[in-house]
Amino acid sequence: MALLPILNYPDPRLRTIAKPVKEVTAEIKTLIADMIETMYDAQGIGLAASQVDQHIQLIVMDLSEDKNNPRVFINPKVTPLVEEKQPYEEGCLSVPEVYDKVERPNKVRIEALDENGEKIDEEVEGLLAVCIQHEMDHLNGVIFVDYLSRLKQTRARDKVRKIIKIREKQDEQAADKQPQLTNS
Repeated sequence: MALLPILNYPDPRLRTIAKPVKEVTAEIKTLIADMIETMYDAQGIGLAASQVDQHIQLIVMDLSEDKNNPRVFINPKVTPLVEEKQPYEEGCLSVPEVYDKVERPNKVRIEALDENGEKIDEEVEGLLAVCIQHEMDHLNGVIFVDYLSRLKQTRARDKVRKIIKIREKQDEQAADKQPQLTNS
């Protein structure tokens, strides 16, 4: 398994529309394992393939407390089951340290394939309903900040850029502290 780099807002690749998965191959299963590891490492609860620059209809998610119940949704289709929307505080691994309320239907039907190509057809509500809609947006080139005002979008973009610079500086400092091998 490998950790995958997560694209950060406003990277234009996040706007790419994902294509359906034709077949659940060994390559897809490796990507699923890598995405789950990446999601856990980033302390997220969901990750769409689009966020790791793989533009296929694939989502991994784990809403369990112990982070031991990953779920996979391939070629997902989500249908709202209620008209009214509820606000939920959302965040995103592609928009680090930015959180805001987004209104979404609280109950949806999910139709997809799992990691073995078996059909999933569930009616879900609450956090799972919100999370699957958030990740589905990624597959359609939509980011949760798109639901916010222009001002909040600008603030989010600026904050992400600042966080990326801080992380890069921390990575450089960590690399400088690594012992250097020399030829004697």
